[in-house]
Amino acid sequence: MTSHEREQFIIGVDLGGTNIVAGAMTVDGTRHLSTRSIPTNAALGDEGVAERIVTLVEGVILDTMRETGVFRSDFIGVGVGAPGPLDRERGIVLVAPNLGWLNFPLRDRIHDRLALPTTLDNDANCATFGEWWQGAARGGRDVVGLTIGTGIGGGLILNGALYHGASDMAGEVGHTTIDLNGRHCKCGNYGCLEAYASAPAIATRAREVLVREEGESAIPGMVQGRFEDITAQTVYDAAKAGDPVASEIVRDTARYLGAGVANLLNIFNPDTVVIAGGVTAAGDALFIPLRAEVRRRAFSPAVRAARIVPGMLPGTAGVVGAVASFKQQYLGGV
Repeated sequence: MTSHEREQFIIGVDLGGTNIVAGAMTVDGTRHLSTRSIPTNAALGDEGVAERIVTLVEGVILDTMRETGVFRSDFIGVGVGAPGPLDRERGIVLVAPNLGWLNFPLRDRIHDRLALPTTLDNDANCATFGEWWQGAARGGRDVVGLTIGTGIGGGLILNGALYHGASDMAGEVGHTTIDLNGRHCKCGNYGCLEAYASAPAIATRAREVLVREEGESAIPGMVQGRFEDITAQTVYDAAKAGDPVASEIVRDTARYLGAGVANLLNIFNPDTVVIAGGVTAAGDALFIPLRAEVRRRAFSPAVRAARIVPGMLPGTAGVVGAVASFKQQYLGGV
């Protein structure tokens, strides 16, 4: 294979509150190569986490070189998806409540250490973009995405293009208010969707219920009585096993999410709503009541036009979307 025929690669990075995932893809997106993941370890601070990203990307590059026989010069850039709000133009993470960051120039840190062109976009925008490019939302024109993990992010694709808004703030669906006087959110507001349906919020609600109803659920036994060890996954596993307390918590989560999705349907009238992240592990126990809540709250023509689907790229949607975002920002199209 001559040098001009060799494949070129883009690295996608998905920075989350819990884990960092990075992977290599061919520029056309047809091949996914090495993928690595490490804990974010937010306690290291912004500079420490940036260094972890650099180390992770270097590992992915070396893995891909070993796997394919290509050279480092065949890697044309790095797309990073990070929690926001962001200033994409300057490559700065303005605020990341779940990481404790303020005004951190993440793009330039990665670019300077790796000597590769680097772009920055919102992590939830990237997850939605990834599902639109290669996953469950493929073929959609107007797409709303929700990513549910340590927080709740969102992304909007309107008329086939990722929509960022006037100041890169579009799609922050986790910080829409669903209860005027509700739970305190890490963003400082009260009653945000994220404060009810993110993974930590699901675990918190489970603890609150179990303190009142101990003995009626298998969950305490699953964590050897250590309530602080309860996670959203614990709740999903218990619900799948038929635990009544866990099932009710999942149903409540579905109702909260359904209210949030109904608002989005009434505002944007999308053809596709894709919900990604760990919460999809709950399966039909979540999606059936969620769709029912949407039908109850949103206008019928909007409900009929929209399919509400789980993401198809678990663990990699953000990576795929970060690659797509790099292509859009640096190469001028996906």
